[in-house]
Amino acid sequence: MRVGVTGHQERRGIEWTWVKHAIRTELSNRADVQKALSSLAAGTDQVFAKAAMSLGIPVIAVLPLEGYERFFKGRSLAQYTALLRRCEPIQLIWKGHPEEAFLRAGKFIVENCDLLIAVWDGAAAKGLGGTADVVAFAKRKRRPIFHINPFTKSVLQI
Repeated sequence: MRVGVTGHQERRGIEWTWVKHAIRTELSNRADVQKALSSLAAGTDQVFAKAAMSLGIPVIAVLPLEGYERFFKGRSLAQYTALLRRCEPIQLIWKGHPEEAFLRAGKFIVENCDLLIAVWDGAAAKGLGGTADVVAFAKRKRRPIFHINPFTKSVLQI
């Protein structure tokens, strides 16, 4: 089984320790997870990758566009670089608007996973390629979605 992720980046009000525990619990409950797919974005993607690695699950880093590292700063850049060294990278090629590249990376993850973990408040995306867009695509593809709401601290399968 391959598990992919989509979710919020750095947002006020998210207790990342709780999110990490929820992700780790879901991954631990599935003994057949062979690979994890993440774009290693700040927030959810990095928390997911660290949780998977802590369980010995290999992570495939789906890089949306060349020069992806320019979208990171400070601590998230350092974490991205450190995580990337421990992953199997898949470099997607895109020359258009970065938001379109992020959406394509989300779709790639959905198309190549058996289960999608979505750390999401349930609201519409604020920009193209946001969590809501990826969740909507996963629903159209009939992928099982494990929804972790970091604001209500609820967990459910949709």
